[in-house]
Amino acid sequence: MTKLPFYEKVGYAMGDAAANLVWRGALAYLAVFYTDTFGLTAAAAAMLFLVVRLSDGVTDIIMGMIADRTNTKWGKFRPWILWSTPFLAIFMVLSFTTPDLSYTGKLIYAYVTYIGLTLAYTLNNVPYSALMGVMTPSDTERTSLSGFRFAGAFAGGLLVMGFLPDLVAYFGDGNDAMGYQYSMYLFAAILIVLMVITFASTQERITPEIDESVSLKSELGDLLKNLPFIILPLLSVTLFFYYRDIYSGLFFIVVMASMWILIKGLIKKSPDDMSGTQRDMVDLLTNKPWLILLGMGFLTMMFNGIKYGTIAYYFKYQVGDELMAGQYFIALLMVSILGALATGYLSKKLGKRNLFIVSLILSGLLTAGFYWVPKGNISAIFILGCSAEFFAAMMPTLFFTMLGDSADYSEWKNGRRATGLIYSAGTFVQKTGGGFAGALVLVVLAGYGYDGMDKATVEASLPGMQLLMSWIPAAFAFSGAALMIFYPLTSKENKQIGDELIQRRANLVSV
Repeated sequence: MTKLPFYEKVGYAMGDAAANLVWRGALAYLAVFYTDTFGLTAAAAAMLFLVVRLSDGVTDIIMGMIADRTNTKWGKFRPWILWSTPFLAIFMVLSFTTPDLSYTGKLIYAYVTYIGLTLAYTLNNVPYSALMGVMTPSDTERTSLSGFRFAGAFAGGLLVMGFLPDLVAYFGDGNDAMGYQYSMYLFAAILIVLMVITFASTQERITPEIDESVSLKSELGDLLKNLPFIILPLLSVTLFFYYRDIYSGLFFIVVMASMWILIKGLIKKSPDDMSGTQRDMVDLLTNKPWLILLGMGFLTMMFNGIKYGTIAYYFKYQVGDELMAGQYFIALLMVSILGALATGYLSKKLGKRNLFIVSLILSGLLTAGFYWVPKGNISAIFILGCSAEFFAAMMPTLFFTMLGDSADYSEWKNGRRATGLIYSAGTFVQKTGGGFAGALVLVVLAGYGYDGMDKATVEASLPGMQLLMSWIPAAFAFSGAALMIFYPLTSKENKQIGDELIQRRANLVSV
């Protein structure tokens, strides 16, 4: 077992602290920035969030393939963290900048900068997530590392979510557009420093075997040929989610039925008749732990994303104090750090699968309790929110460490380990869930007639905000708990798989 030094765990955590200056900043404030400062309608902003998810479906997979086939003196994944950092910092600032343009010009600008931000995030975070899978072969050390990672994530989130309202007020002095822009300059500088620390302090110890018989160019060409099989399901889900009518529903059913038939046919093919990309896809599609985790990543991100995307609106209009949203975020994220750090200990006691189920049920029940909180009862809001967040913080920690387990399972079962592809799919469903969560918040508000530039529409939208803080996210938590029941890997099986893989690798080295 390779035990990681404390400084390396902290150094790795700095990367997610940096990434969450972007991720949680966008998750918590980009929607309200678009509607209340930038001037987009809630419906237009919702469509923006959904459209960007389509590009993520392709770029995450491509980045996973590229990262798996990268070979440098610094490793496969660490160089991408360094190379992508300047672009991530630049688009972070641009996404929260308000140029003097017409409404159409602003809409185009929002699309360009938000797509740029997600692409830069993909270049950075897919390799960063995969790095955890090659730093140590030990599943227990990965669980510990995942705890450090998400403690870092929540610390970065604390900075941006907790202090952004006050920084906007300070730098803007009444001009929110200027306040957002200058605040992002500060966070971009912090991001660069933290990413450099991660690059310098981490080490790749596992070198996954990649099939070199097929070039990356050939693999990407093969991927482009199969692009419709990725784009069409995403498009059908997006259209049905946004329009919710008979036509989008029929399109969704036809596409999904066709995909099911094609996938069944692909799985039956002989490996000799498949391309490298098709073999990777079959490995994933026959990896039951990974498939369940894929669903879990989406459901948990919907659960957390809806809550986080609503908080700024909720405190601004339901509580009547938008600066208190920052204090609430600070309280949540302090509790989140405790929850993330407790995950390793509790998972040893209960097992990762059981802990995941318990955290979903308890966090869902506590979140549903928001429906009965009287307007203006600050104590109840903070108590319920912090209690729910302690268990919610365990979800992403468990999710990413269990992705490492599914990569072990794939290598053990198939003799092939596409770590980057497995983790890229994990980051993709998280980003998809975050995008759909933000879109759902805006769709619900638009359904209640909300217009951020017309304060007369606020009163009618308050019941929608109440639902978005309670039953709507809770439904996703309960769905996740039901799905997790079917997860097949126990702690004992994970250890057996890990021990066997270590022995296999040792035998290869000796040969």
